[in-house]
Formats: sequence, C-alpha cells, structure tokens
Amino acid sequence: MRSSVVTPALPVTADPPPPESPRHAGVLSAFTLPRVAVALAMAVLVAIVLNPVFTTRFPVLLGRTLVIAMLLLLAYTVAGIWKPPMVARWLAQVLAVVIVAPIATFLVYVPSIATGAIPLSHEGFAMGYTFIAGTALMIGPLLALGALYRERDAEARSQALRFALEKSTLEKQALDARVRLLHAQVEPHFLFNTLANVQALVESGSPRAGPVLTSLIAYLRAAMPKLSADATTLGTEADLGRAYLELMHMRMPDRLAWRIDIPQALRHLAFPPMALLTLIENAIRHGIDPAEAGGAVTVRAWREDGAGGSLHVEVVDTGAGLAGDAPAGTGLANLRDRLRAFFDADARLELHAAEPHGVRAEIIVKPRPEA
Repeated sequence: MRSSVVTPALPVTADPPPPESPRHAGVLSAFTLPRVAVALAMAVLVAIVLNPVFTTRFPVLLGRTLVIAMLLLLAYTVAGIWKPPMVARWLAQVLAVVIVAPIATFLVYVPSIATGAIPLSHEGFAMGYTFIAGTALMIGPLLALGALYRERDAEARSQALRFALEKSTLEKQALDARVRLLHAQVEPHFLFNTLANVQALVESGSPRAGPVLTSLIAYLRAAMPKLSADATTLGTEADLGRAYLELMHMRMPDRLAWRIDIPQALRHLAFPPMALLTLIENAIRHGIDPAEAGGAVTVRAWREDGAGGSLHVEVVDTGAGLAGDAPAGTGLANLRDRLRAFFDADARLELHAAEPHGVRAEIIVKPRPEA
C-alpha cells in the first residue's frame, strides 16, 4: 500500500525539469519529522477508535489509516507549493485535504476491491468507506488549520526577529555615522585652537616660538593618524594629553604646571579618541589662559569598587573657574554625545567648581573592553 503513495512522485524525481527543482525540493523538505509523527499518531488514534466498529482485522485497518494520513499530508504539502492562482495558500491547503480525503479512502480499498475480497455493493464497504472518509474529513481540515496557525505564528516570530536584527543593524550604522561626524567636528576645533596659541606666541616675538613650533609639528605627526580612529585606549589618550601639556608648558613655562596620574592597570581600557584631550584643551583655554597667575592642570583616573566598578577620568585646573552665565561650549556638547555613543546612555560628563578656584571636569562611564 505504501508504494502506491510514493509512485506518483517517481516521474518527477527521475527527470525533474530545472524550473520545478526548487518546488520538488520543497515537497521533500516539508516532510519533517514532527509533521510525519503527528500524521502517524493521528492515524493510529483513528484506527484504535474505529476498531470496535469494523470487522476488519486491526493491522489492516491501521494500514489503511496510515496510508490515508500520508496521502493527506502529501496533499497539504503539495497545495502549499503548487497553489492555484488567485487562491490564498491556506485555503488551497485546506481544500486539498478536503478533496483528497474521500479519494485517499477509496484508494486504500482498491486492492480489496480488485481481488474481490470486498465488492463495491457490499454493505461493509459502504459503512467502512463512510466511517473512514467521514473521520478524515473531520480531522484532516482541523489538523491542517492547526498546522497553518503554527506556521503563521512561527513565521511571525521569525519576521519579528529579522526586523529586530535589521533595526539593530541600522541603529549601529547610524551610531557609527554620528560618531564619525562628531570626530570630524572635534578635529578642526582642536587643531585651530592649538594653531591659534602658536600664532599668538609667534606674533609676540617670543624666542620660544621656534621650539614650540617644532614640538607642535612632532606632536601632530604622532597625533594625526589617531584622530580618525573609531577607538583608542585611555593610555594612548593620556600620552597625547602629556604631549599637548608639554607643548603648552613650552608656551607659558612660568604660568602652567601639570601632572598626569593614570594607573597602569587602566591604560588598556577603550576610550573615544580626543575625549581626554578635549577636556585638557578646555582647561588650558578657559582656565589657565584667562587667569593672570596661570595655574595647574591635573589629570587622573580611577575605578570604583575594583575591576567591576565605574571608570572616573578627571581633569582639574586651578585657573579662572566657571562663569555662571557662560554658554555651554560646542566641544563639551560634542564630547557628551560621543561618550554616550561610545559607552552607553548612562555615560556622564560633569563640571564642578574646584576649591579654592578652578574647574573639575569628570567623565564617569562603565568601561568597555580593550580597544
């Protein structure tokens, strides 16, 4: 009996035309273990329920229900792939089950009719055909609708996951573009401020203009390759800050003192390029330069509660201090955005008045792994 189920597929597998190959592969792939297991389980259950009504031996009845179950599964699968035009896929599959149920029931009786074991006019044939076909017509469409519901639910979940993945990818691309834009805004801001300082030194006729310009060229040669990087380390940023402070100290040796205290254990942590340098440059420009007596700049970093705590990076100057009516600068506003983009939404940049005078700028973030 099982050979009669497989036989119709043989011409297709023997010489499949190229356009039909994907569909044929889809039919075979649709016969998954869960689907076949459900169909066989329902066939066994129907055979057990109908067994008291039939005089036919149980193995024969079970064989007929198993063949019918496989034929209905085949019809359900084929209708989902070769659905008629202008008909919804789910409707085509349910109609296929309804149409094939009585045909499959008749086919399982064909061997008995052909051998004369059961004449068509026999009362037992009519009763058996009615019971089996009626049961198939009741259970088959219900199972088809249940399978369609599960497929639609699984497809909806898969689509939701795809949308979430696409959204995450687009958000990351937008974030990368925003970080690059902020980098592009920071680079000329820093360079123009530094060149303005050198210009002032040259215009004043200071004999230190030559050494300062030499130091600036050496610094820019080291710093320029890092300006467009997506990420660097706190140690690299500290080294750039040190070079900048040395340059500024050559410009005003009597008005600037500085110190950098970055523990070796924190130097490997990832840090956005130019972030620390922005605070140091801000301290020089708005703190030390306006102060008649100059001042000192101190850079330090530490972590709360050991290795798992927040990272604090602090730049303190003893210069002119905060002006209450001063508007927020573009550099600091960009820095806040860059910190949130590089770390997370909880990254903070805080400005506080230092005692007895000056400003304390502090970055507080959850550190990322090594860049």
